[in-house]
Amino acid sequence: MRPTDSALRAMPDIAAEARPAVAGVLDWVGMDEIDVPIRLAGADGVVVQSPARVAAFVNLRQPEARGIHMSRLYLHIDKSLAAEPLTPCALRRLLREFLESHAGLSDRARVRVAFEHLLRRPALVSDNEGWKSYPVVVTATLEQAQFALELEVDVVYSSTCPCSAALARQLIQERFAADFPRGRPLERDAVIAWLGSEEGICATPHSQRSRAQVRVKLAPSFDFPIVDLIDVVEGALTTPVQTVVKREDEQAFARLNGENLMFCEDAARRIQSALANDERISDFHVRAAHFESLHPHDAVAVATKGVAGGYTPGIV
Repeated sequence: MRPTDSALRAMPDIAAEARPAVAGVLDWVGMDEIDVPIRLAGADGVVVQSPARVAAFVNLRQPEARGIHMSRLYLHIDKSLAAEPLTPCALRRLLREFLESHAGLSDRARVRVAFEHLLRRPALVSDNEGWKSYPVVVTATLEQAQFALELEVDVVYSSTCPCSAALARQLIQERFAADFPRGRPLERDAVIAWLGSEEGICATPHSQRSRAQVRVKLAPSFDFPIVDLIDVVEGALTTPVQTVVKREDEQAFARLNGENLMFCEDAARRIQSALANDERISDFHVRAAHFESLHPHDAVAVATKGVAGGYTPGIV
């Protein structure tokens, strides 16, 4: 049986009627891991749809209020993100709607949108290309009419240890001295053959998959520079992981690793230098983590732009 309108009006509203056992203001209240589709406009103007996970929060500044209206947050998200592409203006409007629907309860709002951004990437040498997925997080906050926007991207790359490379070269030198003793004439063909053998190149440096997590605080009046930010980070590191790989691509990748030996400190400084003068970025936080193949723990370096003692991104 379908309930009547009078029955619906009589439904209890505990959040409105009951008081909390312990009163107090709360920094953030809301929902996390909301599944929604978002729309993204590419550089070519084509709009694509991508699945996303959204977190929506407002503060609760009334100590005696039992709770917020979570269904209102959800409905605003469902309506807003489906209606237009994700832009700073769209997020600002969404946060205003959060606060308007919580008038008297809240004066701060935040939304966090996490998704995978697919880009088509060319091979290093061969005439091929493939898809690569980049985790992206957009966080927007509205407080006392001040709108703040953060963009985070993850870039996976290869890192070859400079110390390990130097130790490997020493072993190769020692093997060369043993195989080609002083006083014996060197034959060019014999040396070339030795350099191409496992016996000659008896040691190799260790490399590992690594990850750069880059969070930037965007200056006003700029759109989301997602692809630009990824390109800047990959260009600074020079050894991002590849998609399709033929032998010529793998050889080129080996050469790039050999030419760009780096500790995690080097990686963080490269990114720091590449972002330092970008007018779209008012502050940033960079974390370079090398998932070492030598030992079971990671090597990590963190760099910031240094504004106000270093940028610490929001965690909600």
